[in-house]
Amino acid sequence: MKEVKTGMSESFRDHIATIDEEGHRKYIHPKKPEGRYYHLRTYTSLVFLVVFFAIPFITVEGEPLLMFNVLDRKFIIFGKIFWPQDFFIFAIGLLTFFVFIILFTVVFGRLFCGWVCPQTNFMEMVFRKVEYWIDGDAHQQKQLRAMPLNGLKLRKRILKIAVFYLIAFVIANFFLAYIIGMDEVLKMVHEGVAKNLGTFVSLLGFSTVFFFVYYWFREQACIVVCPYGRLQGVLLDRNSIVVAYDYLRGEPRSKLKKADTVSHGDCIDCFACVRVCPTGIDIRNGTQLECVNCTACIDACDAIMEGIHKPKGLIRYASENNIANNEPTRFTGRMALYSVVLLLLVGLLVTLLVTRDDVDSRILRSQGQTFQSLPDGRLSNLYNIKLTNKTRKEVPLELKLENINGEIQLIQNVVVPRESYFQTSFFVKLNRSEIHRRKTPLKIGIYQNGKRISICKTTFLGPSL
Repeated sequence: MKEVKTGMSESFRDHIATIDEEGHRKYIHPKKPEGRYYHLRTYTSLVFLVVFFAIPFITVEGEPLLMFNVLDRKFIIFGKIFWPQDFFIFAIGLLTFFVFIILFTVVFGRLFCGWVCPQTNFMEMVFRKVEYWIDGDAHQQKQLRAMPLNGLKLRKRILKIAVFYLIAFVIANFFLAYIIGMDEVLKMVHEGVAKNLGTFVSLLGFSTVFFFVYYWFREQACIVVCPYGRLQGVLLDRNSIVVAYDYLRGEPRSKLKKADTVSHGDCIDCFACVRVCPTGIDIRNGTQLECVNCTACIDACDAIMEGIHKPKGLIRYASENNIANNEPTRFTGRMALYSVVLLLLVGLLVTLLVTRDDVDSRILRSQGQTFQSLPDGRLSNLYNIKLTNKTRKEVPLELKLENINGEIQLIQNVVVPRESYFQTSFFVKLNRSEIHRRKTPLKIGIYQNGKRISICKTTFLGPSL
């Protein structure tokens, strides 16, 4: 994005708004925003929170709708179970998600950060609202921070810490539910701390991390930790939609004076946009790393413009070309390329999901075993079969030779438990007349309810000819 030339110092490019010249943290106390975008974001955050807290309670055939059990290497996404054998599908899914993020950022900038990001929703729409309720608006928060420790400050600090930690603990429990399932979490709650001490200690650790992030670290998570903000400098171009200041209309700035006959821009340099910014930047300097497109500055500026009888939209969603050249948003070649790549990846992902086998099978000839001569003159080899059942029902299977006449003798019936592994051994018996080489290729069909679901290839070891 183009830098705004206003005669002001460009030193803001050399540091971030939350760090002073000596390298110390500058704690941001943003003014509570008001306006149509803030109200829309509040409603959006309510939907996000309902979805976030409701999903762990939703089950499909007795299993969670979403679960990412890293410990057991079991992942459930929208009711579909993924095992380590499906890692390539999971990788394609992640790649598709990253390409979508890139395409979305190229077109709409950091809209995700301001409206959907869990960090922003929890910080601005949960913890910040609680802070406004306990400590008051920005001016009262600054006064409270500056006053010496007394009864009032101590009560407010204790209440704030207690409420923040309680919310963090609830969030940590739901994140745990996304890992092991809500049924397991409720079971642990019922059993008590004594039987699940290790899990409880880990839960307190995660709660402390969440508390630290939302009580003290705050916007630094977006500025320092999150890589997405760093990527925007590479992904954004002059056609990307961002929260932008219309410098052609706003400059040159001046204080509002009734008797002033000199022509000035619409910006009256009131700093309302700066006071509401949760990362402490001045959006009038142009697009910056710290901006999460939360729209608080749009609402603040629109309120000022309305008060001085000027058109709204001095700060608005726009691209550099929209502002500089008064051009409409264009679908560029870069956007088209990303779209084609995204469609190809989505198509590949859907194909892999549709064609994925419910049962994975692998057959290996037993190591260290040669052929055996049977009393009836036939030869036999011993094999091991390993099966993975990805469904929620136990699966009985049959084995049949596909390319040669012979017999399969099972050590035990092949019934694969639901969502589990199964391993057993079996013999393949062939007449000598079927063996024409040292290693005879075998194709063994895996059948479920009379329908072949897969074919495994192996070899039959016979005598040298």
